[in-house]
Amino acid sequence: MLPRAERLTQLETLREAFAGGPARADAMARACAPHQAHAAERELLERVPEALACVGALPTADRAEVRAVLATLTSGMIFDLTRFPGEDVAGLAALETLEELDHYTYLVAGCVGPFWTALHAAHRPRLRHWDVREMGTLGVRFGKALQLTNVLRDVPADLGHGRCYLPARELRALGLSPTDLLEAAGAARARPLYRRLLGAALEHYDTAWRYTLAIPRAEWRMRLACAWPLLIGLGTLERLAAHANPLAAAAPVKITRGAVRASLARSVLTVWSDRALAADAARLRRRISL
Repeated sequence: MLPRAERLTQLETLREAFAGGPARADAMARACAPHQAHAAERELLERVPEALACVGALPTADRAEVRAVLATLTSGMIFDLTRFPGEDVAGLAALETLEELDHYTYLVAGCVGPFWTALHAAHRPRLRHWDVREMGTLGVRFGKALQLTNVLRDVPADLGHGRCYLPARELRALGLSPTDLLEAAGAARARPLYRRLLGAALEHYDTAWRYTLAIPRAEWRMRLACAWPLLIGLGTLERLAAHANPLAAAAPVKITRGAVRASLARSVLTVWSDRALAADAARLRRRISL
């Protein structure tokens, strides 16, 4: 793994290259790729110059949208690297407030909602009636729903890597510190905060379903692209809510492959009906007890 300072330097190089500047993305790729243990991610880094060439070849409006969302996503990466200086429990640090957590979920996921909306509205004639600004706002919460689910699922693993996304201010109100979450008893005492965040995630999902159901039924591929992560995310929240102590889970809490396959198969039928798709979402939501 590259030292943190070098990761930040290379990330800034990538940001400059994505923005159309003179930065040498090929040099960045050569510096970073050999340190990546996962073959697919190593190949992705090696092909960054190719990806940049594709961005540069896009029509002007699309290129501007891509560059804008990449700028925000990479700022989220920088936020993460600078906000959490450690690599393990010895350097454990936490976000401070709920507002900071909300901002983080925007930087790394919520920002994709307006981007996705703008591109589809520009290229899909059936969406010409959409209010792009309004739908983009709904799309922000779509991304936040999925990212907050990731945060809630990954708390134990993140703690082991020196990251606590549960805000320190809220933990202090419960008489806790981030290090208390490393023990099962302390993690159990944080359950009231965890349930509040589960509730916040569910509110985001409600908005995300409004977004999905606003997609014309004839745009069934786009509908499925939105419905599938929502169905999987709600299934994950159901299991987190039912877990005795999800903050101290030994293994990641997630929906089973069989449940995923069943949900996806059913959605291929229900995607054509607003009523059926909404009923599936409502049924999943009712099963989540806070």
